[in-house]
Amino acid sequence: MFVVPLTSEPNQNFRCVIPVNGQNMPFDLTLRYNSEAEYWILAIANATSGQMLVSDLPLIAGVYPAANILEQFEHLRIGVAVVVKINPDNTDDAPNADNLGTDFALVWGDN
Repeated sequence: MFVVPLTSEPNQNFRCVIPVNGQNMPFDLTLRYNSEAEYWILAIANATSGQMLVSDLPLIAGVYPAANILEQFEHLRIGVAVVVKINPDNTDDAPNADNLGTDFALVWGDN
């Protein structure tokens, strides 16, 4: 299990090597906040080839079994990712423009 280092900075672009299924997989991650819809959007690209793997994926916290935001991309074998509330005092159900990385975390693991 790997906690992706996120902050609430708008328009983030960074490379992250995430251990998935026994391999260290390099990803280019892009995050932006959709202020109209009030949720974060994630894009995932293969950092080696530059190939876009996932685009415009909402970072929404969910309840098992719907919690895995990568469920529909299982065929890519890029792991499982879950948005987790880490501040029990926060009453929000999803990260807002100010609390990604502090009240909510993105946890990534094996398929």
